[in-house]
Amino acid sequence: MPDELRAFIEARVNTGEYQSASDYLRDLIRHDHEEIDRLLMEGIESGKAAPLDMSALQKKASALLHKEQGR
Repeated sequence: MPDELRAFIEARVNTGEYQSASDYLRDLIRHDHEEIDRLLMEGIESGKAAPLDMSALQKKASALLHKEQGR
């Protein structure tokens, strides 16, 4: 693990919110797992999937790019 990340984790533990680096990492993993579950349910509840129209997507992306470049 890079020193910068190790220092960040130590700083989080030093706030007193976590007992140890392991405690902090377990909390991160739990939150990540909850977020994945939430996103999966959101996808399931959003309805039937439609085929992706790459041509329409490319046109929309091109239009957005031109709009951004015009600013």
